[in-house]
Amino acid sequence: MTVTMALNKSMHPRNRYKDKPPDFAYLASKYPDFQQHVHTSLAGRPVVNFKQPEAVRSLTCTLLKEDFGLTIQIPLERLIPTVPLRLNYIHWVEDLIDGQGKPRRGIDIGTGASCIYPLLGATMNGWYFLATEVDDICFDYATKNVEQNNLSDLIKVVKVPQKTLLMDALKEETAIVYDFCMCNPPFFANQLEAKGVNSRNSRRPPPSSVNTGGVTEIMAEGGELEFVKRIIHDSLQLKKRLRWYSCMLGKKCSLAPLKEELRKQGVPKVTHTEFCQGRTMRWALAWSFYDNVIVPSPPSKRRKLEKTRKPLSFTLPEAGLKELQAKANAIGCSTHSHVDSITALLEKMLTDLRVLHKHVPCRKQEQSLFLTAVENTWIHGRQKRREQKRQLRELPRAPPCAGTSSQASLATTVVKTPPSQNQPSSTQITENQGSIQNKTTPAQEQDGQQQQPAEPAANGSSSNETHKEELQNPAGGQKEALENATDEDVDMESPTCTEAAAQSPPAAGQEVGPKEVPAAAVEAPSQRPLSPGTVEHFLFKCLLNVMLEERDVVIEIHWVEGQNKDLMNQLCTYLKNTLLKSVAKS
Repeated sequence: MTVTMALNKSMHPRNRYKDKPPDFAYLASKYPDFQQHVHTSLAGRPVVNFKQPEAVRSLTCTLLKEDFGLTIQIPLERLIPTVPLRLNYIHWVEDLIDGQGKPRRGIDIGTGASCIYPLLGATMNGWYFLATEVDDICFDYATKNVEQNNLSDLIKVVKVPQKTLLMDALKEETAIVYDFCMCNPPFFANQLEAKGVNSRNSRRPPPSSVNTGGVTEIMAEGGELEFVKRIIHDSLQLKKRLRWYSCMLGKKCSLAPLKEELRKQGVPKVTHTEFCQGRTMRWALAWSFYDNVIVPSPPSKRRKLEKTRKPLSFTLPEAGLKELQAKANAIGCSTHSHVDSITALLEKMLTDLRVLHKHVPCRKQEQSLFLTAVENTWIHGRQKRREQKRQLRELPRAPPCAGTSSQASLATTVVKTPPSQNQPSSTQITENQGSIQNKTTPAQEQDGQQQQPAEPAANGSSSNETHKEELQNPAGGQKEALENATDEDVDMESPTCTEAAAQSPPAAGQEVGPKEVPAAAVEAPSQRPLSPGTVEHFLFKCLLNVMLEERDVVIEIHWVEGQNKDLMNQLCTYLKNTLLKSVAKS
């Protein structure tokens, strides 16, 4: 079976093979050893049979020679690396340690016969490597490959005992702090896993490349999961002897348990990535005990941030725009523009929902609102209205706000005030007034107006004067904040009954009695956000655009940030249904 080297677009952006795949025809004409492994497909393209170990080895050696000037030898019975995959790992380590073109010190755990990571790192960036190996054949080949490329001053290959990872390798070099370690661990726990019997999904196609490698290179007790856990255990003892610890993984399912192990051990910095090349994917995990290192974002998160999000949108047809404009005129919008009329209706709905909003710059013949939703007020609306009606039926004379309850308590206080000798009937007057207050009309209750005794008690008079001052001179900070609030920065808090009463003039011949200002009215300005941009805790933020498309009006809602996009979807549905229902009713 012959397949082409179909490079993946998700390769590292600096990988030289990402946008320029190897030219098999050119390489075959230049390197005779490689030419014998290149064949022409039925479509007339040059292809390589990756099922043949000799072809894979020849391609690796040819690419290293052509693109990096490296000459290596690899035995067929040992692991034959693919260059694009190893190059992806090198570039990711560059990102971790900011080591592109800068001298750094690293460790390659199990360097293999090719010694490819140290050779690439030293050639590209001048990195110093300590390369460890447990296998005799791999050690001999790695040493020769370093020597014949004249890199012995940068790469030190050491033979270590079986099951040696980091601790034993660093015994002799106690004073050196390394920038990183990298490792291509044995992926499999036994021969069955290596053959894909019980580790490969049956729906996946068979591997497109041959699997070469010695026993120590492809298999370890417990597979890659236990192997990397041993490296984690060593790192917990070495800690800041290395700035970054990293390992490649052959199975995505190994990521989650290893990240959980690092979390349990309290490792402060953890990240991961994925390597895409040809038809093969690999993953890598890195962690650090340094607080000042910069942690690159995983590629999945980067793709999510870079992905263009389609806005939510709905259309108001031309047939219903006249009715909507009439409704906008009814609430004080005198414009003849359909866009401005719809925007005015939307602002009214957002105000009723207590959704913070403000105007932002936009193109001509458009309107844009920046929304900040602090609470979910657009669901279960029918249930809330039924509950309000039920409460009104059960308590027909109940005051609509807390202001009346404060008046009742004030009346009780006045009743308990002992009458003076000069005012023998003050108690009776107060009691009579209390009975009159209980018989006030709902309109009077809503306006917050109440009649006071002609000659109140001395204590009551001083208390009334204090309350009058509070109403006439609100808190300086609140007054300043209200004056600074513009039409574009709208405070969605609904006005209280007491505020309405304070703004309305008293009836003729009626004294303004003591009114207790609710806590919400005298709240500090810092606790009453007037601008959507100043809110710290919110459900979501979005941008609402109203635009004219031919003769229809289109409303688009773009996600900005927040906890849950479903809430924005609900708000969009609520606004759409409310507008369309108002058209249907008229």
